[in-house]
Amino acid sequence: MGALYIHIPFCLSKCYYCSFASIPSAFHLYEPYVASLRKELNELAHNYPNFKLTTLFFGGGTPTVLPVEQLTGLVRYCREVFNEDNETEISIEANPGTVNLEYLDALRAAGVNRISFGVQSFNNKELKALGRLHDGNEAFSVLDLAMQAGFNNISVDLMYGLPCQSVDSWKYSLQKALNSGVKHLSLYQLTVEHDTVFFKRQENNQLLLPTEEDVLQMDEVTFALCEGEGLKRYEISNYAVSGYQCKHNLNYWFNNEYLAAGAAAVSYMDGTREKRSQNPDQYIDCIASNRSVIVEKERLSSEASFRETVIMGLRLVEGVSRRRLFERYGIDVERYYGHTLIDLEKYGLIELSATTLRITDKGRPLSNYVMAELV
Repeated sequence: MGALYIHIPFCLSKCYYCSFASIPSAFHLYEPYVASLRKELNELAHNYPNFKLTTLFFGGGTPTVLPVEQLTGLVRYCREVFNEDNETEISIEANPGTVNLEYLDALRAAGVNRISFGVQSFNNKELKALGRLHDGNEAFSVLDLAMQAGFNNISVDLMYGLPCQSVDSWKYSLQKALNSGVKHLSLYQLTVEHDTVFFKRQENNQLLLPTEEDVLQMDEVTFALCEGEGLKRYEISNYAVSGYQCKHNLNYWFNNEYLAAGAAAVSYMDGTREKRSQNPDQYIDCIASNRSVIVEKERLSSEASFRETVIMGLRLVEGVSRRRLFERYGIDVERYYGHTLIDLEKYGLIELSATTLRITDKGRPLSNYVMAELV
Protein backbone atom coordinates (compact mmCIF):
# COMPACT_ATOMS: atom_id res chain seq x y z
CA MET A 1 0.00 0.00 0.00
CA GLY A 2 1.46 3.34 -1.05
CA ALA A 3 -0.41 6.20 0.62
CA LEU A 4 0.35 9.87 -0.07
CA TYR A 5 -1.19 12.79 1.83
CA ILE A 6 -0.99 16.37 0.56
CA HIS A 7 -1.94 19.26 2.81
CA ILE A 8 -3.56 22.41 1.42
CA PRO A 9 -3.48 24.87 4.35
CA PHE A 10 -5.91 27.44 2.93
CA CYS A 11 -9.58 28.18 3.56
CA LEU A 12 -12.05 31.01 3.01
CA SER A 13 -12.66 31.57 6.73
CA LYS A 14 -11.71 29.92 10.01
CA CYS A 15 -14.57 27.97 11.60
CA TYR A 16 -15.12 28.48 15.31
CA TYR A 17 -14.20 24.89 16.22
CA CYS A 18 -11.21 24.51 13.90
CA SER A 19 -7.71 23.88 15.27
CA PHE A 20 -6.28 22.49 12.01
CA ALA A 21 -3.30 24.04 10.24
CA SER A 22 -5.15 26.43 7.94
CA ILE A 23 -5.16 30.14 7.19
CA PRO A 24 -8.02 32.10 5.60
CA SER A 25 -7.86 34.39 2.57
CA ALA A 26 -4.16 33.86 1.77
CA PHE A 27 -4.81 34.05 -1.97
CA HIS A 28 -1.35 35.46 -2.71
CA LEU A 29 0.26 32.24 -1.45
CA TYR A 30 -1.64 29.83 -3.69
CA GLU A 31 0.68 29.92 -6.69
CA PRO A 32 4.04 29.79 -4.84
CA TYR A 33 2.68 27.11 -2.51
CA VAL A 34 1.60 24.87 -5.38
CA ALA A 35 5.00 25.35 -7.04
CA SER A 36 6.71 24.39 -3.76
CA LEU A 37 4.53 21.29 -3.45
CA ARG A 38 5.57 20.17 -6.91
CA LYS A 39 9.21 20.52 -5.94
CA GLU A 40 8.77 18.53 -2.74
CA LEU A 41 6.75 15.85 -4.54
CA ASN A 42 9.46 15.51 -7.16
CA GLU A 43 12.05 15.02 -4.41
CA LEU A 44 9.88 12.41 -2.67
CA ALA A 45 9.45 10.50 -5.92
CA HIS A 46 13.24 10.56 -6.38
CA ASN A 47 13.90 9.40 -2.80
CA TYR A 48 11.33 6.59 -2.96
CA PRO A 49 11.60 5.18 -6.50
CA ASN A 50 9.78 1.95 -5.57
CA PHE A 51 6.81 3.75 -3.99
CA LYS A 52 3.60 2.63 -5.71
CA LEU A 53 0.76 5.10 -5.36
CA THR A 54 -2.39 3.32 -4.20
CA THR A 55 -4.12 6.15 -2.30
CA LEU A 56 -3.77 9.90 -2.74
CA PHE A 57 -5.54 12.25 -0.32
CA PHE A 58 -5.77 16.05 -0.48
CA GLY A 59 -6.77 17.50 2.90
CA GLY A 60 -6.73 20.88 4.57
CA GLY A 61 -7.87 23.51 5.07
CA THR A 62 -10.06 23.35 2.05
CA PRO A 63 -8.23 22.08 -1.05
CA THR A 64 -11.02 23.30 -3.33
CA VAL A 65 -10.34 26.97 -2.56
CA LEU A 66 -7.45 26.60 -5.02
CA PRO A 67 -8.22 27.51 -8.64
CA VAL A 68 -9.26 24.31 -10.36
CA GLU A 69 -6.26 24.44 -12.74
CA GLN A 70 -3.86 24.43 -9.78
CA LEU A 71 -5.59 21.58 -7.95
CA THR A 72 -6.06 19.35 -10.98
CA GLY A 73 -2.48 20.13 -12.01
CA LEU A 74 -1.29 18.75 -8.66
CA VAL A 75 -3.40 15.62 -9.09
CA ARG A 76 -1.96 14.97 -12.54
CA TYR A 77 1.57 15.73 -11.36
CA CYS A 78 1.31 13.12 -8.59
CA ARG A 79 0.06 10.56 -11.06
CA GLU A 80 2.98 11.35 -13.37
CA VAL A 81 5.91 11.29 -10.92
CA PHE A 82 4.83 8.28 -8.83
CA ASN A 83 4.24 4.71 -9.97
CA GLU A 84 0.46 4.58 -9.98
CA ASP A 85 -1.69 1.59 -9.14
CA ASN A 86 -4.45 0.78 -11.63
CA GLU A 87 -7.09 1.35 -8.95
CA THR A 88 -5.59 4.28 -7.05
CA GLU A 89 -8.09 5.92 -4.69
CA ILE A 90 -7.77 9.68 -5.21
CA SER A 91 -9.67 11.69 -2.57
CA ILE A 92 -10.18 15.41 -2.17
CA GLU A 93 -11.81 17.27 0.71
CA ALA A 94 -14.20 20.02 -0.35
CA ASN A 95 -16.64 22.46 1.18
CA PRO A 96 -20.05 23.40 -0.22
CA GLY A 97 -19.77 26.80 -1.84
CA THR A 98 -16.24 26.25 -3.15
CA VAL A 99 -17.16 24.09 -6.16
CA ASN A 100 -19.63 24.15 -9.05
CA LEU A 101 -20.41 21.55 -11.72
CA GLU A 102 -17.58 22.77 -13.96
CA TYR A 103 -15.07 22.46 -11.10
CA LEU A 104 -16.31 18.96 -10.21
CA ASP A 105 -16.18 17.87 -13.86
CA ALA A 106 -12.54 18.99 -14.00
CA LEU A 107 -11.69 17.00 -10.87
CA ARG A 108 -13.20 13.86 -12.35
CA ALA A 109 -11.37 14.39 -15.63
CA ALA A 110 -8.08 14.66 -13.69
CA GLY A 111 -8.69 11.26 -12.10
CA VAL A 112 -10.23 12.18 -8.73
CA ASN A 113 -12.62 9.36 -7.85
CA ARG A 114 -13.57 10.13 -4.25
CA ILE A 115 -14.75 13.41 -2.76
CA SER A 116 -15.44 14.25 0.89
CA PHE A 117 -17.69 17.22 1.67
CA GLY A 118 -17.35 19.05 5.00
CA VAL A 119 -21.06 19.66 5.54
CA GLN A 120 -21.10 19.41 9.38
CA SER A 121 -24.86 20.11 9.57
CA PHE A 122 -27.91 20.69 7.39
CA ASN A 123 -29.43 22.94 10.06
CA ASN A 124 -28.86 26.61 9.22
CA LYS A 125 -28.85 27.72 12.85
CA GLU A 126 -26.15 25.17 13.69
CA LEU A 127 -24.11 26.08 10.61
CA LYS A 128 -24.14 29.73 11.65
CA ALA A 129 -23.11 28.75 15.20
CA LEU A 130 -20.14 26.84 13.74
CA GLY A 131 -19.02 29.75 11.59
CA ARG A 132 -19.69 27.87 8.35
CA LEU A 133 -20.25 29.88 5.15
CA HIS A 134 -22.80 27.61 3.45
CA ASP A 135 -26.41 26.84 4.30
CA GLY A 136 -28.24 23.54 4.40
CA ASN A 137 -29.76 23.80 0.91
CA GLU A 138 -26.38 24.61 -0.63
CA ALA A 139 -24.87 21.59 1.13
CA PHE A 140 -27.56 19.24 -0.13
CA SER A 141 -27.37 20.65 -3.68
CA VAL A 142 -23.61 20.15 -3.97
CA LEU A 143 -24.04 16.41 -3.35
CA ASP A 144 -26.33 16.23 -6.37
CA LEU A 145 -23.81 18.21 -8.44
CA ALA A 146 -21.07 15.74 -7.50
CA MET A 147 -23.25 12.87 -8.67
CA GLN A 148 -23.96 14.71 -11.92
CA ALA A 149 -20.20 15.04 -12.41
CA GLY A 150 -19.85 11.27 -12.17
CA PHE A 151 -18.74 10.85 -8.56
CA ASN A 152 -20.02 7.59 -7.13
CA ASN A 153 -17.76 7.55 -4.06
CA ILE A 154 -18.97 10.56 -2.03
CA SER A 155 -18.46 11.08 1.68
CA VAL A 156 -20.11 13.60 4.01
CA ASP A 157 -18.70 14.92 7.29
CA LEU A 158 -21.24 15.75 10.00
CA MET A 159 -20.73 16.88 13.60
CA TYR A 160 -22.82 16.24 16.69
CA GLY A 161 -22.69 17.52 20.25
CA LEU A 162 -22.86 21.06 18.83
CA PRO A 163 -23.92 24.20 20.72
CA CYS A 164 -27.71 24.24 21.18
CA GLN A 165 -28.06 21.04 19.12
CA SER A 166 -30.90 18.68 20.03
CA VAL A 167 -31.29 14.97 19.38
CA ASP A 168 -34.02 15.79 16.86
CA SER A 169 -31.88 18.31 14.95
CA TRP A 170 -29.04 15.77 14.78
CA LYS A 171 -31.50 13.17 13.47
CA TYR A 172 -32.62 15.67 10.81
CA SER A 173 -29.06 16.30 9.55
CA LEU A 174 -28.17 12.62 9.59
CA GLN A 175 -31.34 11.61 7.75
CA LYS A 176 -30.76 14.37 5.20
CA ALA A 177 -27.29 13.00 4.46
CA LEU A 178 -28.61 9.44 4.18
CA ASN A 179 -31.41 10.57 1.85
CA SER A 180 -28.82 12.04 -0.52
CA GLY A 181 -27.56 8.55 -1.37
CA VAL A 182 -23.92 9.06 -0.38
CA LYS A 183 -21.92 5.91 0.33
CA HIS A 184 -19.79 7.11 3.25
CA LEU A 185 -20.32 9.21 6.39
CA SER A 186 -17.76 10.56 8.85
CA LEU A 187 -19.61 11.52 12.04
CA TYR A 188 -17.59 13.39 14.63
CA GLN A 189 -18.49 14.50 18.13
CA LEU A 190 -17.42 18.07 18.74
CA THR A 191 -14.20 18.39 20.70
CA VAL A 192 -13.41 21.88 21.98
CA GLU A 193 -9.75 22.44 21.11
CA HIS A 194 -7.31 25.06 22.37
CA ASP A 195 -6.77 28.18 20.24
CA THR A 196 -10.30 28.14 18.83
CA VAL A 197 -13.21 30.54 19.17
CA PHE A 198 -15.19 27.81 20.92
CA PHE A 199 -12.44 27.32 23.50
CA LYS A 200 -12.51 31.04 24.39
CA ARG A 201 -16.29 30.94 24.68
CA GLN A 202 -16.14 27.87 26.88
CA GLU A 203 -13.59 29.57 29.15
CA ASN A 204 -16.07 32.45 29.50
CA ASN A 205 -19.04 30.12 30.10
CA GLN A 206 -20.58 31.22 26.80
CA LEU A 207 -20.76 27.82 25.10
CA LEU A 208 -23.94 25.85 25.74
CA LEU A 209 -23.32 22.23 24.76
CA PRO A 210 -25.73 19.25 24.86
CA THR A 211 -25.76 17.07 27.94
CA GLU A 212 -23.87 13.79 28.07
CA GLU A 213 -27.23 11.99 28.00
CA ASP A 214 -28.22 13.82 24.81
CA VAL A 215 -24.91 12.91 23.17
CA LEU A 216 -25.42 9.24 24.05
CA GLN A 217 -28.89 9.41 22.48
CA MET A 218 -27.32 10.95 19.36
CA ASP A 219 -24.96 7.97 19.21
CA GLU A 220 -27.91 5.58 19.41
CA VAL A 221 -29.77 7.46 16.66
CA THR A 222 -26.65 7.37 14.50
CA PHE A 223 -26.22 3.62 14.72
CA ALA A 224 -29.91 2.88 14.11
CA LEU A 225 -30.34 5.19 11.12
CA CYS A 226 -27.08 4.27 9.40
CA GLU A 227 -27.59 0.54 9.83
CA GLY A 228 -31.14 0.92 8.51
CA GLU A 229 -29.81 2.52 5.33
CA GLY A 230 -27.09 -0.08 4.79
CA LEU A 231 -24.12 1.96 6.06
CA LYS A 232 -22.16 -0.17 8.49
CA ARG A 233 -19.88 1.29 11.13
CA TYR A 234 -16.32 0.20 10.37
CA GLU A 235 -14.44 2.69 12.58
CA ILE A 236 -15.41 4.68 15.66
CA SER A 237 -16.59 7.69 13.62
CA ASN A 238 -17.06 6.24 10.13
CA TYR A 239 -19.87 4.40 8.36
CA ALA A 240 -19.93 3.10 4.81
CA VAL A 241 -21.75 0.95 2.31
CA SER A 242 -19.75 -2.24 1.79
CA GLY A 243 -16.81 -1.58 -0.53
CA TYR A 244 -16.78 2.18 0.11
CA GLN A 245 -14.59 2.32 3.23
CA CYS A 246 -11.89 4.98 2.87
CA LYS A 247 -8.75 3.06 1.84
CA HIS A 248 -6.46 5.97 2.67
CA ASN A 249 -7.70 6.28 6.24
CA LEU A 250 -7.65 2.51 6.71
CA ASN A 251 -3.93 2.71 6.01
CA TYR A 252 -3.61 5.12 8.97
CA TRP A 253 -5.67 2.91 11.26
CA PHE A 254 -3.51 -0.10 10.39
CA ASN A 255 -0.55 2.16 11.31
CA ASN A 256 1.13 1.48 7.98
CA GLU A 257 3.64 3.77 6.28
CA TYR A 258 2.68 6.82 4.25
CA LEU A 259 4.32 9.74 2.48
CA ALA A 260 3.22 13.35 2.94
CA ALA A 261 3.88 16.75 1.43
CA GLY A 262 2.96 20.32 2.29
CA ALA A 263 2.95 22.61 5.30
CA ALA A 264 2.12 20.80 8.58
CA ALA A 265 1.96 17.43 6.79
CA VAL A 266 3.26 14.41 8.70
CA SER A 267 4.81 11.37 7.03
CA TYR A 268 5.66 7.96 8.46
CA MET A 269 8.28 6.00 6.53
CA ASP A 270 10.96 3.51 7.54
CA GLY A 271 9.86 3.70 11.17
CA THR A 272 10.37 7.47 11.33
CA ARG A 273 7.67 10.12 11.69
CA GLU A 274 8.47 13.53 10.18
CA LYS A 275 6.47 16.73 10.57
CA ARG A 276 6.83 19.65 8.20
CA SER A 277 6.79 23.33 9.04
CA GLN A 278 3.25 24.47 9.79
CA ASN A 279 3.69 27.99 8.43
CA PRO A 280 3.06 28.14 4.64
CA ASP A 281 5.40 31.12 4.20
CA GLN A 282 8.20 29.27 5.99
CA TYR A 283 7.46 26.11 4.01
CA ILE A 284 7.71 28.04 0.72
CA ASP A 285 10.96 29.75 1.82
CA CYS A 286 12.56 26.43 2.82
CA ILE A 287 11.68 24.81 -0.49
CA ALA A 288 12.93 27.83 -2.47
CA SER A 289 16.29 27.84 -0.64
CA ASN A 290 16.67 24.04 -0.70
CA ARG A 291 16.46 23.80 3.09
CA SER A 292 14.67 20.99 4.87
CA VAL A 293 11.00 21.58 5.67
CA ILE A 294 11.14 18.98 8.47
CA VAL A 295 10.81 20.58 11.91
CA GLU A 296 10.19 17.44 14.01
CA LYS A 297 11.50 13.91 13.60
CA GLU A 298 10.69 10.89 15.76
CA ARG A 299 11.86 7.31 15.40
CA LEU A 300 9.67 4.93 17.35
CA SER A 301 11.04 1.87 19.09
CA SER A 302 9.50 -1.44 18.06
CA GLU A 303 7.60 -1.62 21.35
CA ALA A 304 6.25 1.92 21.03
CA SER A 305 5.17 1.21 17.46
CA PHE A 306 3.46 -1.99 18.66
CA ARG A 307 1.41 -0.07 21.23
CA GLU A 308 0.53 2.59 18.68
CA THR A 309 -0.60 -0.06 16.19
CA VAL A 310 -2.84 -1.61 18.86
CA ILE A 311 -4.40 1.75 19.75
CA MET A 312 -4.98 2.77 16.13
CA GLY A 313 -6.40 -0.65 15.25
CA LEU A 314 -8.84 -0.60 18.14
CA ARG A 315 -10.60 2.28 16.40
CA LEU A 316 -11.77 -0.27 13.85
CA VAL A 317 -14.88 -2.35 14.53
CA GLU A 318 -13.00 -5.46 13.38
CA GLY A 319 -10.24 -4.70 15.89
CA VAL A 320 -6.61 -5.78 15.64
CA SER A 321 -5.35 -9.05 14.18
CA ARG A 322 -3.17 -10.88 16.70
CA ARG A 323 -1.40 -12.73 13.90
CA ARG A 324 -0.49 -9.51 12.06
CA LEU A 325 0.80 -7.97 15.28
CA PHE A 326 3.00 -10.97 15.99
CA GLU A 327 4.30 -11.15 12.41
CA ARG A 328 5.15 -7.43 12.48
CA TYR A 329 6.60 -7.12 15.99
CA GLY A 330 7.15 -10.61 17.39
CA ILE A 331 4.97 -9.64 20.37
CA ASP A 332 1.89 -11.50 21.57
CA VAL A 333 -0.75 -9.00 22.65
CA GLU A 334 -2.15 -11.20 25.45
CA ARG A 335 1.24 -11.77 27.05
CA TYR A 336 2.28 -8.14 26.63
CA TYR A 337 -0.73 -6.55 28.36
CA GLY A 338 -1.44 -9.37 30.81
CA HIS A 339 -3.79 -8.38 33.64
CA THR A 340 -4.77 -5.12 31.95
CA LEU A 341 -6.56 -7.10 29.25
CA ILE A 342 -8.06 -9.46 31.82
CA ASP A 343 -9.59 -6.52 33.71
CA LEU A 344 -10.92 -4.83 30.56
CA GLU A 345 -12.40 -8.12 29.40
CA LYS A 346 -13.96 -8.77 32.82
CA TYR A 347 -15.92 -5.52 32.55
CA GLY A 348 -17.01 -6.35 29.00
CA LEU A 349 -15.11 -3.49 27.39
CA ILE A 350 -12.95 -5.61 25.09
CA GLU A 351 -13.16 -8.98 23.41
CA LEU A 352 -10.00 -11.09 23.09
CA SER A 353 -10.34 -14.11 20.83
CA ALA A 354 -7.73 -16.48 19.43
CA THR A 355 -7.43 -14.20 16.37
CA THR A 356 -8.51 -10.68 17.33
CA LEU A 357 -8.49 -7.97 19.98
CA ARG A 358 -11.44 -5.58 19.64
CA ILE A 359 -13.49 -3.11 21.63
CA THR A 360 -17.04 -4.35 22.31
CA ASP A 361 -20.23 -2.40 21.65
CA LYS A 362 -20.44 -1.81 25.41
CA GLY A 363 -16.87 -0.53 25.46
CA ARG A 364 -17.16 1.78 22.46
CA PRO A 365 -18.58 4.77 24.40
CA LEU A 366 -15.61 4.29 26.76
CA SER A 367 -13.05 3.78 24.00
CA ASN A 368 -10.87 6.67 25.18
CA TYR A 369 -10.57 4.99 28.59
CA VAL A 370 -9.79 1.60 27.03
CA MET A 371 -7.08 3.05 24.79
CA ALA A 372 -5.57 5.01 27.67
CA GLU A 373 -5.17 1.71 29.55
CA LEU A 374 -3.28 0.18 26.62
CA VAL A 375 -1.16 3.08 25.39
